[in-house]
Amino acid sequence: MYKGVLLLVSAEFSFALATVFVKFITSNSDIPPIEITFFRVLIGTFVTLVYMVRTNASFRPKRPVLVFVRALFSLAALIAFFYAVEKTSVTKANMLNMTYPVFIFILAPLFRIQKAHKSAVIFLISAMAGITLVMNPDFSRIQTGDLIGLLSGILAAFAIIALSFARLYDSTVLIVFYLMVLGTVCNGLIMIPFFVMPQDSEFVLLIASGVSGVAGQVFLTMGYKYVNARTGSMISSSRILFSALLGVLFFSDKLSWHIITGGIMIMTAIIGISALQKRNQEPQFRSQ
Repeated sequence: MYKGVLLLVSAEFSFALATVFVKFITSNSDIPPIEITFFRVLIGTFVTLVYMVRTNASFRPKRPVLVFVRALFSLAALIAFFYAVEKTSVTKANMLNMTYPVFIFILAPLFRIQKAHKSAVIFLISAMAGITLVMNPDFSRIQTGDLIGLLSGILAAFAIIALSFARLYDSTVLIVFYLMVLGTVCNGLIMIPFFVMPQDSEFVLLIASGVSGVAGQVFLTMGYKYVNARTGSMISSSRILFSALLGVLFFSDKLSWHIITGGIMIMTAIIGISALQKRNQEPQFRSQ
């Protein structure tokens, strides 16, 4: 149990740390987020490929359409998340992206994945109020970064719902492998007109971001072997805390009362909604 908690906390720290590297890159160079995404999925492709070869796993998906849909939503969520990190603070981008469990809970009954709980209304209200406080909307102008951050959370919710269907027929590792492969190909084609040759320090940051993100995936997968999905989902909210601390430490992110209060409300909603889920629910393989 404790080993699982440690692994999941390490996963959330790794995900938060990856966004720090992304912010350093986008703040100090002309490298676009689409190029950062490319390096993430390229590294992920090599890691999953090595694992599948060593374990003699099958490379043939039983439901290619479901695997493709999962990859499409995951890739879109990742790109949106990195653009959000570029346009807004590390703290706010992570907080808004971490709303995905709330959107899963809202959308799941529509796909007949799980029944709606009447008692969840209070947590959904808490989440929506928290999102509003974090975004702190100024109706005189559009806050692009915050909107993209929220969009990344919504896309991630669809990605995980698609994963729940795809995993009925194929293994999580195979699904993630094709996510990385398709992501590498699609990102590679899309970024060609925008590609910026990284300098030495920028290349190091690109690799560090990719390695941190992939490490988070590995820790997450290992951690779920020791804890159930409900416990894991609650621990996942720790990324909000890690991102806030790292944002203040490296970028002097301002933690105003509405961001702190909103973050607490979002974390409360995630923990509350996770507590309503069945203990035997399968783990959610993160799209970040």
